[in-house]
Amino acid sequence: MDRGRLTANQWLYGIAYLSLSLAIILMHILPTDLGPRGYPGPDLLLCITCAWVLRRPHYVPTLLIAAVFLLTDILYMRPPGLWTGLVVLSVEYLRAREGALREQPLMVEIGVVAAVMAFINLSNFLVLLILGVPQAQFGLMLLQLIATVITYPIIVIVARVLFRVQKMSSAEFDAVRRAQ
Repeated sequence: MDRGRLTANQWLYGIAYLSLSLAIILMHILPTDLGPRGYPGPDLLLCITCAWVLRRPHYVPTLLIAAVFLLTDILYMRPPGLWTGLVVLSVEYLRAREGALREQPLMVEIGVVAAVMAFINLSNFLVLLILGVPQAQFGLMLLQLIATVITYPIIVIVARVLFRVQKMSSAEFDAVRRAQ
C-alpha cells in the first residue's frame, strides 16, 4: 500500500467517521420523540468509535475522537471534558491492544470492549457522584451500558459490511507502520 493511497484512505474514513458522528449527534438532539422516554438507548457513538479503532486505528485519529466527544459533552450538557477524557483514555487503551486483539475471535473483542465501556461509565458515574453533580440513576446508566454492549456486535457487522472497516492483517499493519 503506497503512502498516497494510505493518506487518501485516512482522510476519507476520517471524514466518514466525522459525518457519521455528526448524524448521530443530530439525531440525538433533535426533538423527534414527543412521548415519554422509556429505557435508555445504546451509545452508538461509543460503539462506532471502539469498532473503528480496533479495526483500523489509523482511520480515527485521537484528536478527531476528542473533538467529537467534546462536542457531545457541550451539546448534551454534560460536564465538559469528563466523558471526553474517559473515552479518549479508553480508546487509546484499545488502540494499544489492537495488535493483540487482531487475531482474537469476536467474543474476546466484545469482552474487552464491554470492560472498557464499563470502566468509562462507572468512572463517569463515580466522579459525578463524588462531586455532587446531578445525574441519571445508577440503574439507568447500567441499562444504557447493557444496551451499548449488546449493540456493539451489530455495529461491528455494519462497519464491516457497509463501510468496509475490517480488521487489518499483519501485512497491512506492517505496511501502515512503514508508511507513517
